[in-house]
Amino acid sequence: MAGRRPTVYDVARQAGVSIATVSFAFRRPAEVRAETREAVLRAAQEIGYVPSASARGLAQRRTGALGLHSFEYLLDRPQGLTEGAVPLQVADLDLDQDVVSWDQLGPGAVSGPAAFPLYVDEVQRGFELEARRHGRPVLVGRSAESGGDVTETAGRVDGLAIFPGRAAERLVREVRLHMPVVVFGSPPDDDPHHHVLADNRGGARELVRHLVTVHGLSDLAFVGSQAPWDLRERFFGMRGELEALGLPAPDEVCDDTDLVDGATFDGVRALVTSGRLPHALVCGSDQVALAVLELLAREGVRVPEDIAVTGFDGILAGRLGAVPLTTVAQPMEAMGRVAVHLLMGAGDEGGRVVRLGTRLQVRRSCGCSRPPTS
Repeated sequence: MAGRRPTVYDVARQAGVSIATVSFAFRRPAEVRAETREAVLRAAQEIGYVPSASARGLAQRRTGALGLHSFEYLLDRPQGLTEGAVPLQVADLDLDQDVVSWDQLGPGAVSGPAAFPLYVDEVQRGFELEARRHGRPVLVGRSAESGGDVTETAGRVDGLAIFPGRAAERLVREVRLHMPVVVFGSPPDDDPHHHVLADNRGGARELVRHLVTVHGLSDLAFVGSQAPWDLRERFFGMRGELEALGLPAPDEVCDDTDLVDGATFDGVRALVTSGRLPHALVCGSDQVALAVLELLAREGVRVPEDIAVTGFDGILAGRLGAVPLTTVAQPMEAMGRVAVHLLMGAGDEGGRVVRLGTRLQVRRSCGCSRPPTS
């Protein structure tokens, strides 16, 4: 497709379907078989096709809408369901009953705290509030892994904000050719799109200083997947501050559990079984920390008496547990608002990197007894 923008004809040829099928796959997806629609989306992704708003009958190739797209955060199979189990199928329910029973709703009716996308929700809230302030509607899209649906979202909006995911990088480059793009929490390289991120290293360093200087804790272990860039930054921040304080710094994380793929926490379990607990578990996110607190409670390990546990994000759930969570708060609502501001800056050339500061919030899980900070 070098030298020209891919068209619906190119997608049809790539997918081996008719032009009408391609049009239906984007405009009326419910009327296209799932396998066929996936083939069309995959073909569009491969050749970098983004359906234009004008093709949908919208004037001047503008919709007035802004898009927000996430990847692994919204899963087709909720956390905690066994392999082969299916999420809630609303179409199969008899909604004319006086009460639809809990048993009919099945295991997909409720998501646990480890699965619920609390960080994404807070950023989305800020995005929607700022868009509303400017009179802009918001279209929210998602992809489980392949990312093909991002082209459909992009075809309906004038600008797109994206949470990073396994399929995001190449798709962002393709979409950026056609509209402004903001990416949350990804490495700020020399990209033509905008970046909005928190000061992950700085926040982690402040947390470590607190654990060492206030509580005298020196043996720290990190819990959290190193696949996401922002969690890697938090681990490097922890290491950097320990080294600056003249303390041993771990070369690797003690547990790289990924909440997307299932929270097994084999590394944490091994520490508990061995009886050789570190002074503190520094968790890469609040969601990880909440799951770790639950695991330790089941194993009879007391927090903070036996071990300190900390998080990173500042989600509301961290304040409400039996052991309120010490954490580093990201300005999540502000991140969403800044993204809208960048998307609406039509005159901006090149990608801007906006790094927002964080704030330490000390609570009981690190050993602090004073009232929690807000």
